[in-house]
Amino acid sequence: MKESFFNRINKNLNHYPYTSGRRVIMGTQAAVATSQPLATLAGLEMLRSGGNAIDAALAMAIALTVVEPTSNGIGSDAFALVWDGTLHGLNASGKSPQTLEPLAEWLEMPTLGWSTVTVPGAVSAWQTLSKRWGKLPFDRLFEPAIHYAESGFPVSPETARAWKRAERVYLPLTGEEFQPFQQVFFQNGRAPNAGEIWRSPAHAETLRAIARSHGESFYHGELAAAIAQFAAQTNGLITQADLALHQADWVDPISTDYRGVTVWEIPPNGQGIATLMALNILEGFDLSDYARDSVESFHLQIEAMKLGFADAHQHVSDSRFMEVEIAHLVSKSYAAERRQMLGDRALAIAPAGLPKGGTVYLAASDNDFMVSFIQSNFMGFGSGILIPGTGIALQNRATGFSLEAGHPNQIAAGKRPFHTIIPGFLSQDGHPIGAFGVMGGPMQPQGHLQMVVNLVDYGMNPQAALDAPRWQWMTGNRVLLEQTVPRGVAIGLSDRDHKIQLSAEPSAFGRGQMILRQGKFFMAASEPRADGIALAY
Repeated sequence: MKESFFNRINKNLNHYPYTSGRRVIMGTQAAVATSQPLATLAGLEMLRSGGNAIDAALAMAIALTVVEPTSNGIGSDAFALVWDGTLHGLNASGKSPQTLEPLAEWLEMPTLGWSTVTVPGAVSAWQTLSKRWGKLPFDRLFEPAIHYAESGFPVSPETARAWKRAERVYLPLTGEEFQPFQQVFFQNGRAPNAGEIWRSPAHAETLRAIARSHGESFYHGELAAAIAQFAAQTNGLITQADLALHQADWVDPISTDYRGVTVWEIPPNGQGIATLMALNILEGFDLSDYARDSVESFHLQIEAMKLGFADAHQHVSDSRFMEVEIAHLVSKSYAAERRQMLGDRALAIAPAGLPKGGTVYLAASDNDFMVSFIQSNFMGFGSGILIPGTGIALQNRATGFSLEAGHPNQIAAGKRPFHTIIPGFLSQDGHPIGAFGVMGGPMQPQGHLQMVVNLVDYGMNPQAALDAPRWQWMTGNRVLLEQTVPRGVAIGLSDRDHKIQLSAEPSAFGRGQMILRQGKFFMAASEPRADGIALAY
């Protein structure tokens, strides 16, 4: 492997220019990282019990459905990138019900209720990954999550903040279909406070049923029947046939070379292709000529990302319905054409038009496997639908469909919608560098781009790369900047016609994890915008 990538990072292992107070975590055997410490510990427990990185990743994903329900749940979707000497992609997002039809009165896609629910795929990801690579018994992976659900756990601070924000969305909802959700997640008519013990015996029983049946109960057994029964009772569309037809699909990851480093993403229906297109455009400029926190660097990154989003939202859909070849969109020649549009002033580009997300990202690595895994409901808790007596909160991924006639992502039955969640991975000359991800709806491709730039162009260590101040392009020329961005950068961007808004809300800028492998040791990091922690040994 070329040494230039890690040489620069190694020189900066003691350089932490931003004030998170966190440091890179190192180990020689394995590393794990999530946005919630109890989930990270679940992964470490699997490794210490003789499991591998696959077992650790799955135990963390399952635990997160309990300890961070504000972002994911048993009714989530999931995607994964797994390195075992070759990089493999898994798409565990679900399709829309076979009877789905948009209502004539819809002016835009709804965000709550049964009409937003597609078949949940997370359980199929757990099944598929464990069956192919898992070392521990499947039911062992569920033990930490079951313990947290049954015995209770103290709600962590950032999760409590997200839960409190969700009150104004979910508590006003009326209708029989929303009552079970409100009863489980807003016990006593409110969100739990930070440090308050929260438990859900129904979650524990459902996880036991999934563990006993190796996931079959969710798609073919008693849990599938419960989902279909509640749907039929409350005007939902999902049937047992929809659930039985679901399967997670192995896919070929897509990539681009950025200054000698290969950046990998899951192919559409995910939005990771937007990152690859933006990096291709950005490669034509030498960002190292400019300081990391400079007007020039921020401006070029934002403008390249706007162009990547414009194409992604025009063309990306369920891959079976795409009309433009992926290879064309990620080609260097196409990027060269698009690059000609960039200048000193901000471009006016059509808005992304997708709401904020609710997602968990995690990473796990050992000496045999590296796992980049992402799992999500959407918009926080998801649809507001919870199956009575089960703890299964269903995602609202159908919100990602378009109502535009003829659009490749137009809403239809039996179709996967445009998906925001994307795991990332880096390699060089056929060797793995590591797993990374930044959760947060349309922030995710933007977070991926910023992580790659921080690592490759500026040689930052993983923790500093995650700590660094971020931007998020919103719509038109509107750009959200973290308050830690230097004032001079904000003024300079305004002078270039960017409509700048400062935000002190950490969740607006995503929440990331990263594990890099250099030779015989791992470097792991978890950023300060979430409650998470990285561990290695």
